[in-house]
Amino acid sequence: MKKQRSPLIFIFLTVFIDLLGVGIVLPLLPFYVKIIEESSPAWMAANHALIVGALTASFSLFQFLFAPILGGWSDRYGRRPVLLLSLVGAGFSYVLFGLADSFTPLGAPVVLLVLFVSRIIAGITGASISSAQAYIADVTTPETRARGLGMIGAAFGLGFMIGPALGGLLSTVSLSLPAYVAATLAFGNAIFGFFRLPESLPPERRTVRGAGLSPFRRLSAITGRTDIRPILMGIVLLNLAFAGLQSNFAVFSSDRFGYGPTEIAFVFAFIGLMAVIMQGFLIRKLVPRFGEARLAISGLVMMSIAFAQIALVPFSWMLYPTMALLSIGSGMATPSLTSLLSRRAGHGEQGSVLGGSQALISLTMVVGPLVAGLIFDTIGQTAPYLIGALLVAGAVATLVPALRPELRGGKELEPVTPVASPAEVELAGD
Repeated sequence: MKKQRSPLIFIFLTVFIDLLGVGIVLPLLPFYVKIIEESSPAWMAANHALIVGALTASFSLFQFLFAPILGGWSDRYGRRPVLLLSLVGAGFSYVLFGLADSFTPLGAPVVLLVLFVSRIIAGITGASISSAQAYIADVTTPETRARGLGMIGAAFGLGFMIGPALGGLLSTVSLSLPAYVAATLAFGNAIFGFFRLPESLPPERRTVRGAGLSPFRRLSAITGRTDIRPILMGIVLLNLAFAGLQSNFAVFSSDRFGYGPTEIAFVFAFIGLMAVIMQGFLIRKLVPRFGEARLAISGLVMMSIAFAQIALVPFSWMLYPTMALLSIGSGMATPSLTSLLSRRAGHGEQGSVLGGSQALISLTMVVGPLVAGLIFDTIGQTAPYLIGALLVAGAVATLVPALRPELRGGKELEPVTPVASPAEVELAGD
């Protein structure tokens, strides 16, 4: 185990830096867009929330498209080169993001192009998460694998909690400084990995699987499954609303309450802290007592109320208890729905069903920010959150009939084994 310590530390730092970079950038995007507005055409100024949403969506889109590609490359060429090149690419994307405002003399469209290129590169390199997971699977035993993969979950939570706070604090010195710090961390970890990271996949175990590189193959495995459709619908509606909030909140709080990067950063950090507490500690105590179905519905009800409250709060300090309610609800609903979906899947279909649901969630991270930005610009500040409340309420309405036996009797869902579709058979054969 001593031999594995450095590789696992590197993997933890890689995922942590990925999420740290995402967290650092989120509170800053509206302020970069405001810089653009000072010299931009009228249509840009009138659609600033949509532009912020598009920048967020571009990251998610390219992460969705490239996750299976980088995973396939790591199967063919090894984990080490993919992980190291991804860190170098991430560092370059942060440098480009930090330099964006220096292109202002060339005009707003050029600045916007630089921002989009930086987020696209960050999305491509952020897709290395599948290679990080594969590395852990390579170097751990079945008994220690859950603990190793748990490190990735911890890195996600810590990165998203620390990133916004760090970005907000550093932005008081310079708007570009947070991006340069993220770049330094990425390059530093790449250097550390170059000297200390061994290859985990020997040449004799490498494979070439071109057919498995399409992310849409994951979706085809679950679209025809009527037995899991209500749960998938609930997951999609929940994540559409949450993705819209994640990308739009900085614009909303800046326009409505005059929040700067620091104030926005602390709200995001608070959300991250609550998520760590809920999903890291409390959820394991709540599930045996109440059951996953009840926790899922209760959490969704809390989230719907919280979305409506965000739209209606008259004072900025009231955002904190509202975000606490939102985080508690999300911490109850998200893992419970994932577990319910896993129970509905057949014993031999866990990978394809959960992989397909993750692909659906990735698509909501593309659609949600775009829709929230468009609604914000065309209807009003509060519209994305009122519509978010309706979306989550729609998830409740979809799930209650499907989970009625479990809600009444509290019994666990038994896995079912439906007849596999041709797409599922083909996917399993990969």
